[in-house]
Amino acid sequence: MTSPKGASPIGSSSSVPLVLASESPRRLALLAQAGIAPDAVMATRIDESIHRNETPRAYALRLAKAKACAVARTCTGAPCIILAADTVVALGRRVLPKAENDAQVRECLELLSGRSHLVLTAIAAISPDEKVRTRIVETRLALQRLTPADIDGYVRCGEGLGKAGGYAVQGRAEIFVRRFNGSYSNVVGLPLREAIGLLRTSGYSC
Repeated sequence: MTSPKGASPIGSSSSVPLVLASESPRRLALLAQAGIAPDAVMATRIDESIHRNETPRAYALRLAKAKACAVARTCTGAPCIILAADTVVALGRRVLPKAENDAQVRECLELLSGRSHLVLTAIAAISPDEKVRTRIVETRLALQRLTPADIDGYVRCGEGLGKAGGYAVQGRAEIFVRRFNGSYSNVVGLPLREAIGLLRTSGYSC
């Protein structure tokens, strides 16, 4: 496989090129924190509708694999490794949306206020031999009970737009977290330890 057409070049020192199937600046920053710079970055356009009776775990895994496979279909020729991820915020069996507007940010925060929830990130890697490997990481968080003023202020700052569950733990929303159990980088969008392990298993030198 070769880097897909339309991909943004980044640069890496590994002998096998790495393609990140995501344009998330948070995932790029996390990889950079681990000393990894993908050779190319490519956004994926897939149907992210949740299936009937699909669990949050199954949903995240399906989307991560679908993103990786969508990029793989555009790659031919020389070998490369493809890394994809999908982060889901789940309240019980309910998957909260990636907030597209202020109303969705507000709805998510009202649902999460004073309650415990899970953040799940599924990662998928496709190695040069086209084998697909996956991992999923869960982190449990509990937010404090949010006042109307807390929610109004957070909605106004705009930070929750485009974020799963309507908040970003690496930003202003961190002050709302009263309990945290698990991987911090997972909540940001990419569990680093597991992602690096998956890349190494797939043949990437890091």
